[in-house]
Amino acid sequence: MIAVLALDGAPGHHLTTPGLVLATACREHPGVSYEVRLCAAPGFRATGGPGPALALRPPYGLEGTENADVVVIPGHDGPRAAQPPEGVLAALRAVVARQGRVAAVGTGTFTLAATGLLDGRRATTGWRHVEELAALYPHIDVDPAGTVLEDGPFCTAAGVFGGMDVCLRLLARDYGRQVAGQTSRELITPLHADADSVQEAIDREVAESTGLEPTLRWIDAHLHLPLTLGEIAAHARTSTSGVTRRFRAHTGLSPLQYVLRTRLHEAMRLLRETDTPVEAIAHATGFTSPTALRHHLRALTGTTPRAYRRAHAPAGGPPARGPSKPPRQ
Repeated sequence: MIAVLALDGAPGHHLTTPGLVLATACREHPGVSYEVRLCAAPGFRATGGPGPALALRPPYGLEGTENADVVVIPGHDGPRAAQPPEGVLAALRAVVARQGRVAAVGTGTFTLAATGLLDGRRATTGWRHVEELAALYPHIDVDPAGTVLEDGPFCTAAGVFGGMDVCLRLLARDYGRQVAGQTSRELITPLHADADSVQEAIDREVAESTGLEPTLRWIDAHLHLPLTLGEIAAHARTSTSGVTRRFRAHTGLSPLQYVLRTRLHEAMRLLRETDTPVEAIAHATGFTSPTALRHHLRALTGTTPRAYRRAHAPAGGPPARGPSKPPRQ
């Protein structure tokens, strides 16, 4: 049983995504079974942005989490340094004490962090809030580039798609990667190109507003080479500390973290769209070896390059061999 814990100001799509993903899995796979409960935390009044606020009356309160196998904490409004509503921390600790799991999406990671259960573990949140999370909770190893991170019974995510990746990860744990991959194709595959385009548009807007566009184009064109911080700073015509400040201020990442993210996104694109061997993809995207690519891809997605390719293979057959994406013009 999955309990979605709604704190005041949780985005509406964060509350409905678990039901969408898991109902799709149940519909397409008769052996898959989930109950999803929407539980209101004390003080919940309405959903938050994006979109209009909706006044909801969830059928459960905190008692709905008492026998949950997994509790999902969506993002929510409000001061992130403030303590969660009364009873929330005890309820989350009780889930873990009975060997259940807790997943946090976006700013929901701050609520989970307040329990102290993430101390000494890796976690992530939306890139706009990674520095704040690290400052408030210095005992957590905050990963600014993580899309989905698992550490013990905890799963945290940036929340770009309202927790869809978290739900797919839970599905893979419960019913295997094949079921999760097929559900992913049902839900996500049509979005991949759009998601890439949106990310590129965001990167371009950020770069153009900060004068980083030429350097980002240069990085794209030289992914196959070992890029150092000094080389990136020299191309941006600034110091290493200066280029680091500009990258962190406008992308939430250091220059080398940005390079790693770009390498991974390009490697994932090649795995989805071509049949280029993994070894060649690792070389083309600047990883020192296929082992390095496997390590970083597993850290990001929880899977291997070959498993990622199988999970995202087009329904009509294997992808065609193709060249890597051309650099930005």
